[in-house]
Amino acid sequence: MEQLFSSVNSFFDFIVPISDFMWNFPTNFKWYANIPILGNFAFSILLLVGTGIYFTFKTKFVQVRRFKTGLKTIIKKKSGDVGVSPFAAFLLSSAMRIGPGNIIGVTYAVSVGGPGAIFWMWVSAFFGMSIAFSEAVLAQLFKERKDKEFVGGLPFYGRKIFGNRYWVGVLLSTIFIIYALFNLPGQTFNLYTSLGSVAENLTGQTFGRQSIVYYVIGIAIILSVALTVFKGLRGVTRVTDKLVPIMAIVYAGIIITLICINFKLIPYFFVSVFKGAFTPEAIFGGGFGICLAQGVKRGLMSNEAGQGTITMAAAISENDHPCEQGFIQAIGVFLDTMIICTMTGFVIVMASVWNGDAGVVWDVIKESKLSIYTASVAYLVPGVSLDNAVNSILSLCYAMFAFTTLIGLVLFAEISVNCITRDKKAIMAIRGLGAIVFVPFGVLSVLAGLELGNVWYISDMVNIMVVFSNVPILIVGRHIILKTLNHYEHSNGEKFVSKDIGIETEYWK
Repeated sequence: MEQLFSSVNSFFDFIVPISDFMWNFPTNFKWYANIPILGNFAFSILLLVGTGIYFTFKTKFVQVRRFKTGLKTIIKKKSGDVGVSPFAAFLLSSAMRIGPGNIIGVTYAVSVGGPGAIFWMWVSAFFGMSIAFSEAVLAQLFKERKDKEFVGGLPFYGRKIFGNRYWVGVLLSTIFIIYALFNLPGQTFNLYTSLGSVAENLTGQTFGRQSIVYYVIGIAIILSVALTVFKGLRGVTRVTDKLVPIMAIVYAGIIITLICINFKLIPYFFVSVFKGAFTPEAIFGGGFGICLAQGVKRGLMSNEAGQGTITMAAAISENDHPCEQGFIQAIGVFLDTMIICTMTGFVIVMASVWNGDAGVVWDVIKESKLSIYTASVAYLVPGVSLDNAVNSILSLCYAMFAFTTLIGLVLFAEISVNCITRDKKAIMAIRGLGAIVFVPFGVLSVLAGLELGNVWYISDMVNIMVVFSNVPILIVGRHIILKTLNHYEHSNGEKFVSKDIGIETEYWK
């Protein structure tokens, strides 16, 4: 078994340099890397931030002006029998956004870029809210009805904006399906190891990858994912409707409690964040560029604004106007970064494990960002008797983050295939590939004691491919987005008809 997985891992060696090149371009060229500050930023980051700034100003700061409107829209009830409620769509998108990246990504950003990275994470999220609004508007505009459900998202609006060319939809769908499926082994690993951590914390024992405990966890993961995704859209939303509020409330409750217990460290957090972001030593010493780059990159990769990966959730909702779901998706970015990621930032910075001030053996844990996080939590918990209990609960939250992301990825791949064909066999094939092939692949790799780093480079590569596919479409379709927003504000959100903005869509007739 181990030889098989090692062979698979080795087979994908060629992906590593390609993925690195795409993510780091053009920082991998010396002439560019030598440019002060700017040389730390890859084209992908500049593209995302630049697009966010553009849409923020062109929409006249819609993420601020319509924040309250979005909150009111979230709780709006469905009036028809097609699609899901705005709240259910919001929870589904949150299930994808609030994932392991909220813990691992923030920990990595602080570890590499210092506390100042959190400030730039906030900045990137603020501008990212306008991108989330824009892509959600397009997802709603070009959604299509399928029986009593809606389907839509990046492949659908990309096809329409580029002249309704079928091959464009096929290409975008293929990219997204590959993105979703190849992210499954990594998310399975996150789910698996977090549940293993819960078992070890509760029992006080250490379990090997070949122990009966890990086999039981593996079987439970495969069965739970399969039973959920084979029920389709409504089956997945029923799970996310229940899990997302629970995991968000429990996680937030514990972190807020830890912050309150250590309230004397709150000023230290803000001083560290703003000093790290703006001190002359950081700016002129070269650390500023790294700090800024890490904050922007980890923030955008956590809330996924601009990737187009949340647009399927935006499309399935029933709304009276396409802008309504845009307001809601902007709030989703706020929840993910400004609240959940900031809470993680509080833990990491206040505990000072990341810089060795807490007396933890840094060389032992620095390679494991989850270990840095759990060590930080343990440092902030008073005494030692509650360390295992608190870390068990947070590990369980981490597991729920990973599980909801898992089932969301399979669902979004299923929605994407609808842009190619509505054949039920194709839909079932995607569900089967996700639940019966890629998730078990992740499970078996854990049991074999491997992390399959090279295989995960594929998901990194497809992540950036999705960004490079989605953002140009938003730029090309910017006039449609702005006309739709203008219609909402002049009509005060009355029933929308696509011809009012000079286009004709399948649903908004």
